[in-house]
Amino acid sequence: MNYVLFDSSARAALLPFTHTRPVADIRCGILSMRERWEWLLGAPTGTFTEDYIQPQFSGPADEDTCYINGAIFGNKELATAITSLQSGQVLGKAGIVLAARISDAPDNINLFNDYVTQPEAIHYDGFVYGLNNIWDIFTHNDRAIRDDFDLLTDGRTGAAIPDGVVVAGHPRHLFIEEGAHIYPGCIINATTGPVYIGKQAEVLEGTMMRGPIALCDHSVVKMGAKLYGATTIGPGCKVGGELNNVVFFANSNKSHDGYLGNSVIGEWCNLGADTNCSNLKNNYDVVKVWSEELNTEISSGLIFCGLHMGDHSKCGINTMFNTGTVVGVACNIYGGGFPSKHIPSFSWGGSDGFIIHRFDKAMETAGKMMGRRDKALTPQEIAMYQHLFNLRKP
Repeated sequence: MNYVLFDSSARAALLPFTHTRPVADIRCGILSMRERWEWLLGAPTGTFTEDYIQPQFSGPADEDTCYINGAIFGNKELATAITSLQSGQVLGKAGIVLAARISDAPDNINLFNDYVTQPEAIHYDGFVYGLNNIWDIFTHNDRAIRDDFDLLTDGRTGAAIPDGVVVAGHPRHLFIEEGAHIYPGCIINATTGPVYIGKQAEVLEGTMMRGPIALCDHSVVKMGAKLYGATTIGPGCKVGGELNNVVFFANSNKSHDGYLGNSVIGEWCNLGADTNCSNLKNNYDVVKVWSEELNTEISSGLIFCGLHMGDHSKCGINTMFNTGTVVGVACNIYGGGFPSKHIPSFSWGGSDGFIIHRFDKAMETAGKMMGRRDKALTPQEIAMYQHLFNLRKP
């Protein structure tokens, strides 16, 4: 049987992160949604998403296919229920399609979602949670790190704790993959949650971490950094300063001092030295966040809510972001003062105003940053960004 992760209607509420990826490739916890499902299923997964993103992925096969909602967090019990589905059956809960084992599905993702929404779906009795808004990525991160930690470390023994590293809590709540380096003078508090150190990750001298924390493969924490849980530093990211409940997807940098709290940073972003974000309003009111889906501000229901930044966006030194700021894809932000709380994709400027970033210059910058990690934009990715640029309204 083939497994395909599909984008549900939640995709629109997860912009700007789903401008450039299917929902399944959002990272929350140690793993992305896809990585978690593939671990549980013991099999690779295909993707069913928007037409302009689909060319980057393998899609549904002609033969027997089980479609799984990419916005739903996988667990062992749910995976068992899904693999037990018979041909033609749909598994659901509270009106949400969790999975469907069907053939001859429509080849358009929106038609597909209508097709699989059936009143006769089998009801799943177990616990389910998923991504429905961009702030869910950091609010669910605590639970997701703990679940992923149990999943990845079950029956395994990690590397030894290096000399000169102070660890509070039971040693089993700290897992160090082979090849990771933790330098002397680091303090790790695992009494508040597990701490996972991925392969070839580096934790430089004087770092202080308070779990739950996930440092993914090849990530780097700079000297003297302060990390509060629940924080995820994705593969290839470099971070410093003070972080509190932040999720970095992959290959992004916040290498210097400055504060980020209750925030989500996409891939290939760079935050200049002393970049800070506010995550709490002076009047302690609930934070409103811009919804690209609805083209208006909506209530997050949260008192603490910081910055959400899409892929390939950058900001200069001393940039200040207000509570609940949403930055689109391929933006360049600089200058003094607070820029607006909603910065559309391909914007260039700051608090004095924005112009549209030239597409060729945006792709040139993206290529240079990716080249520093021996990666390059594919023709399919360039076409995807061109599609997004063409949608950009002055």
